Amino acid sequence: MLSSIDGKISTGNTNERDVDKDFPKINRLKEGLKQYYDLEMKTDLHSFNTGKVMAKIGMNIRRNNIKKTPVSFVIVDNKPHLNKVGIINLIEKSKKLYLITTNKKHPAFKVKSSNLEIIYYKNKIDFPNLFVRLRNKYKINRVTIQSGGSMNSVLIRKGLIDELSLVFAPALIGGKNTPSLMGGTSLHSDKDLKQIKALKLVRIDRLNNSYLHLIYKIIN
Repeated sequence: MLSSIDGKISTGNTNERDVDKDFPKINRLKEGLKQYYDLEMKTDLHSFNTGKVMAKIGMNIRRNNIKKTPVSFVIVDNKPHLNKVGIINLIEKSKKLYLITTNKKHPAFKVKSSNLEIIYYKNKIDFPNLFVRLRNKYKINRVTIQSGGSMNSVLIRKGLIDELSLVFAPALIGGKNTPSLMGGTSLHSDKDLKQIKALKLVRIDRLNNSYLHLIYKIIN
């Protein structure tokens, strides 16, 4: 995941603000950005994300000549944030699309494709159960989490993420409402402290243009 030094994974708190769109406009950031995308291409062949993120990057807009990738996408989308066009675009883009939802009226149910697998939960997504199902039924042993701070918080606090791979851009963004690497509910009591995950540094690589790549093991 790409983050600023102060832990921000976006450049602002509106859908118009996004590091992928904004960093290329900023001197001293744009020069080193390609290194992150090069690393991103080397991650697992299953990418876990949310419909909210997919909608934010424009997936709901009809695209022509979409290049299919060898990556399968596991997308959590309840609201829904994705429309029918977004689902079709993701099907065309991915090796296989796994859509996870609690919404019986999700537009994905109206799309017929052998490239689409819908995993439905009646009330609330049971994430530990989901990861077991992905492994046992679909033989997915590793996924790269590329979602937002809220989902990161859920998965990390449930002990479902083993390794953290972060590229720090040499920037300070700020803004108390700007999405950060970890969102979710704030901690209050001594009992809540057990939700804090300690990290063990595995590797640190100094990249060009003052970018850093850090890999941590999450101690669950």
